[in-house]
Amino acid sequence: MPQIRTERILDNPTICIDHAGEGEMLVLMHGIGGNRTNWTEQVEAFSDYFHTVAWDARGYGDSDDYNGPLDFSDFARDLLRLLDHFGVEKAHIGGLSMGGRIAQDFYVLFPERVKTLLLVSTFAGFKHFSQEEKQRFVNLRRKPLTEEGKEPKDIAPIVAKTLIGPEATVEQYQRLVDSMAALHKESYIKTVEATTMYDRSAELEDIAVPTQMIYGENDSLTKPELGEQMAAQIKDCEFTIIPKAGHLVNLEQSDLFIETMLPFLLKHWG
Repeated sequence: MPQIRTERILDNPTICIDHAGEGEMLVLMHGIGGNRTNWTEQVEAFSDYFHTVAWDARGYGDSDDYNGPLDFSDFARDLLRLLDHFGVEKAHIGGLSMGGRIAQDFYVLFPERVKTLLLVSTFAGFKHFSQEEKQRFVNLRRKPLTEEGKEPKDIAPIVAKTLIGPEATVEQYQRLVDSMAALHKESYIKTVEATTMYDRSAELEDIAVPTQMIYGENDSLTKPELGEQMAAQIKDCEFTIIPKAGHLVNLEQSDLFIETMLPFLLKHWG
């Protein structure tokens, strides 16, 4: 198994990645409360076949913060810079939750750079959420930080409980808490605001690359029914529900997640 390498690449802002393996590139992007370490098991598993990359998005983990407001498409433009840095013409692009929205946005902006899409526990935009659901999402994350003087580590245990499945282990829950506790406060607030206000999404029926969608059976944020509705609009789409998993399906059921994802990737390899 190739050894994972941690590297800081690009400028303004610099992006930190974990990567391993050679050949076709597979990029994995975390959710709004995550970082690159959420994908460690997958980077290890897929590096036998692909040059597998997990990033800290701008303002996350060991990547740099940035000045000014966030345009949600800044993430997609950073992803383009990453592919250009490695001289990659097309890549397998995957993301969980917000990472899946970045993947969709990247496809809208740069469809010629995408070989396959992997959309995990994600949605096509907040237009599918009721106003009450939007407000709950924002308030739970932003209000304690902006109005109550709390830090990410203070809200992490509360938010994590809304994301983790009922059968998750204590270790899996703690891993999610640790991930959220490491958030950069100001960049996280910018991201919460930008992602909620961002309405442009991929026209699902226009997606013309093989796509895989994976959802957790017990995900209360992005319910499997939402994924099924999205998958029905994509021409070439494989849809799977992972049992006994909540929103962080790749953490809670890592082995089954890899077993589900790998055949899809290998089918479109080469």
